[in-house]
Amino acid sequence: MGPDPQYVGKLHSNSDKGDGSVKYILTGEGAGTIFIIDDTTGDIHSTKSLDREQKTHYVLHAQAIDRRTNKPLEPESEFIIKVQDINDNAPRFTDGPYIVTVPEMSEMGTSVLQVTATDADDPTYGNSARVVYSILQGQPYFSVDPKTGVIRTALHNMDREAREHYSVVIQAKDMAGQVGGLSGSTTVNITLTDVNDNPPRFPQKHYQLYVPESAQVGSAVGKIKANDADTGSNADMKYTIINGDGSGVFSISTDRETREGILSLKKPLNYEKKKSYTLNIEGANTHLDFRFSHLGPFKDVTMLKIIVGDVDEPPLFTMPSYTMEVYENAKIGTVVGTVTAQDPDSANSLVRYFVDHNSEEDRYFTIDANTGTIKTAKIFDREETPWYNITVAASEMDNPGLLSHVPVDVRILDVNDNPPELAREYDIVVCENAKPGQVIQTINATDKDISANGPRFHFSLDEGLSLNPNFTLRDNEDNTASILTRRRRFSRTTQDVYYLPILISDTGIPSLSSSSTLTIRVCACERDGRVRTCHAEAFLSSAGLSTGALIAILLCVLILLAIVVLFITLRRSKKEPLIISEEDVRENIVTYDDEGGGEEDTEAFDITALRNPSAAEELKYRRDVRPEVKPTPRHQPSSSLDSIDVQEFIKQRLAEADLDPSVPPYDSLQTYAYEGHRSEAGSISSLDSATTHSDQDYNYLGDWGPEFKKLAELYGEIESERTT
Repeated sequence: MGPDPQYVGKLHSNSDKGDGSVKYILTGEGAGTIFIIDDTTGDIHSTKSLDREQKTHYVLHAQAIDRRTNKPLEPESEFIIKVQDINDNAPRFTDGPYIVTVPEMSEMGTSVLQVTATDADDPTYGNSARVVYSILQGQPYFSVDPKTGVIRTALHNMDREAREHYSVVIQAKDMAGQVGGLSGSTTVNITLTDVNDNPPRFPQKHYQLYVPESAQVGSAVGKIKANDADTGSNADMKYTIINGDGSGVFSISTDRETREGILSLKKPLNYEKKKSYTLNIEGANTHLDFRFSHLGPFKDVTMLKIIVGDVDEPPLFTMPSYTMEVYENAKIGTVVGTVTAQDPDSANSLVRYFVDHNSEEDRYFTIDANTGTIKTAKIFDREETPWYNITVAASEMDNPGLLSHVPVDVRILDVNDNPPELAREYDIVVCENAKPGQVIQTINATDKDISANGPRFHFSLDEGLSLNPNFTLRDNEDNTASILTRRRRFSRTTQDVYYLPILISDTGIPSLSSSSTLTIRVCACERDGRVRTCHAEAFLSSAGLSTGALIAILLCVLILLAIVVLFITLRRSKKEPLIISEEDVRENIVTYDDEGGGEEDTEAFDITALRNPSAAEELKYRRDVRPEVKPTPRHQPSSSLDSIDVQEFIKQRLAEADLDPSVPPYDSLQTYAYEGHRSEAGSISSLDSATTHSDQDYNYLGDWGPEFKKLAELYGEIESERTT
């Protein structure tokens, strides 16, 4: 601990002759910092204070070398410096201070807690780490085991109610407790927990309580409490009335928070009948510990005397509520009923009555102030208001401020003052194709009166009128009636509305009846009875067409228009031929868009075949299909062609087309421009100008009149040109 280095040991080599030629070298843990060596003598010193608790030993290496050559004289050797322990650490309680509990009234020697102290010194060397426990504070209530540190109770029946908290100081000392040892201490706070070892006790054996007779039933009239020194659930209490003449009038319950007995009133008090009551009340613990039953009994009883106080009470009605009846339409002043109240006090004062006019209904009745008789103040209608609720008050003449109230319900009884009437407005329809005896409507009736003066209803036709030839009425005897037809077929054009007067009567006393008129409309109906229309102006004239027929006609017209438009569109569209052939003129269409182009118009194709039958070629077959059988060609002499009529020519072409097996399965159009054989006036067509020159003399055109003058001049010029 001083400023000088501490000698640790010495290194010596057998090669050392003492002449200083040997040099000692020290390496390893702490060499040069903690441990230094004299390289000539080999002495090792410690330059710092060592703590075994931080490091218990150091491993070092020593070597002796030749000082001149620095060569080792011996192999390097290892040695260990072990730090020897001294008692420099006091015992310590790592978990203190401690807080523990132990039940009161525990047996002596009951274990409370075990404390443990640790010593950082070497337990294997001496007594530096050998700890002994002792109690410095807390005797004679507790003790501690010197070796184990277990704290125990040292007294019998330690009472929490006498003392609850204890502070115990425990000391731990090393060196086995010898003088010079180091020590440490800790505090243990011990609390005694409660057990049910104290019975409840009433502070007094007799109590007295004043309760006025005006106390309300169910209200709390007093409190009582038994004391218990215990706490928590050990002090829970239950109060009961075990006997006494007031057990049927009063009841007691327990307040769990305050542990008080709450005394309540079960029945009303009457000073004039009974002026006092006596109750025996018991208070008992609800959680018992049988280990301490010898300290009991854990209950206590006290006597409570209740004094009933006399108060001036308001009048008391004989009934808590009244229900009265009166007929509707009764005259003003009709007696409805009577209420009665009496003064409950011994003075028996006179009582006055009045209606509490807090609502409008209270003004509909009056009451006799002396007798309590209630009368009507207006004429009532049950159908308007069937019930009235009023409040009647009573007070003593001597003390008008004391009031009592009672509800009075007045029911208005029914009389038969409302005739029956139709339940609703009926929209009755009869079809034009109706049959005799057909039910066209079922009607209901209603009556504002109750069932005794209402249903069952009787339905009939008005007897004052003549027999209705169109409709009749049948009473179904279930408060309904059916309207039936009496004849076949109705016509809107003849009459579209009928009126049927009916009579409805009830079974009340006296019986009342009412008349109503039903309106029946004539309508056109479908076969299944559905109404189509009920308006006569919707008719067509004599055609008698229905709406469905009109719609069908309109659809047909639209379809025809669509077909026409489609046909025109198809006619305007162009179709390309399957095979374009100059010889097959049936598929070629020549369109002329000019107003006359002269002789050039004939250059489109050879139209000689269309001119007349004599210029037609012999039969040729279609080139767009291949014929399966080629028929034998027929040749006709030109003389026959010249003489054949166009009608026979067309028939011949038609027959050839029908018999031709190569004709495709669709129609073909062939056009023939034949004008006939040799008109007397001659032909003025220019069709022949493309192939032959006419030798005809046109001078006769001048004889035809002024209309052909221009034509004669034209053809005269043409003829002169040809001659030239």
